[in-house]
Amino acid sequence: MSKSSTIKIKIVTGDIRPIFKQIVDGIRLEIATGKLLPGCKLPSYRGLAMQLMINPNTVAKAYAELNSQGLVESRKGLGLFVSENQQTLSDDERIEKLTKAADIFINETVHLNYFDDEILTVIKHKLQKIK
Repeated sequence: MSKSSTIKIKIVTGDIRPIFKQIVDGIRLEIATGKLLPGCKLPSYRGLAMQLMINPNTVAKAYAELNSQGLVESRKGLGLFVSENQQTLSDDERIEKLTKAADIFINETVHLNYFDDEILTVIKHKLQKIK
């Protein structure tokens, strides 16, 4: 039986995102940065819920979202695993998602009155940290 991978997610109570979304985003980041590789077994609903001290239904909702995105797959009787063949988006879908994320970012930060180069420096620094 394969051992579950350790997932390092921090739930932030003051975050505007619901807890299940924080879990989804955390696992997506772990996959994107190679900390969770294809074929890695995820902790059970209850296991991750105990680790994060949250309701197991919240983890189940996050896992269902990850499954619908094609990032994880259920193997009957074995558990949940990072997908080998993750769904890929078309160029148009990727551009649409990037544009939507940029719109949200701008709407959330425009009132802070930063110069463009200050914003770009912060973004580049954050991107370097995850690579």
